[in-house]
Amino acid sequence: MSLRRLSVIVIIGFGILVALYFFTPLEFYVTKYSNRILSKNPIPVAQREKEIVDEYDWTLKSFDGELLNLEDHKGKVIVINFWATWCPPCIEELPSLQGLYNDYSDKVTFLFVARDKENRVATFLSKKDYNIPVYFERGLTPKLFYYPSIPSTYIIGKKGVIEMAKTGSYDWNSNPVRELLDNLLKQ
Repeated sequence: MSLRRLSVIVIIGFGILVALYFFTPLEFYVTKYSNRILSKNPIPVAQREKEIVDEYDWTLKSFDGELLNLEDHKGKVIVINFWATWCPPCIEELPSLQGLYNDYSDKVTFLFVARDKENRVATFLSKKDYNIPVYFERGLTPKLFYYPSIPSTYIIGKKGVIEMAKTGSYDWNSNPVRELLDNLLKQ
């Protein structure tokens, strides 16, 4: 077999693999299982790696048109979750986020930032019976929170320190997360 023919076969084979990944449910399963493997434990940010939120000027809009600025929540414990209705790992972790929100909504600021169309989010939430405060971005995402993959979740302490940053599906209604929130609320 000539080198040219072998090269063509390799290129065609690679093209088929790429097509299978992007145009079949294979992408969903690969993403789902890799997220499960990678997200068994929350990722508390190591002390030397902790970043401080210094950019609080970020405007979000709720379903009813009310504007919320992150600046108004400075000095509070904040949970920010970026998600979308078309994202399987986002959907997978929503029940645990709903449970956490149910128990901590009176003490912690929760910002569920949807990267989706408002009508799609409203339909999704009503069908699934979720009761979470959803917002839509009205400005640029602060660089500290910009991550191209979703779901991405950040837990920020009262002093603006990002205590936990996580990309991928996770059980947020777990003891480690609850202990972290309880400790942050005591500070």
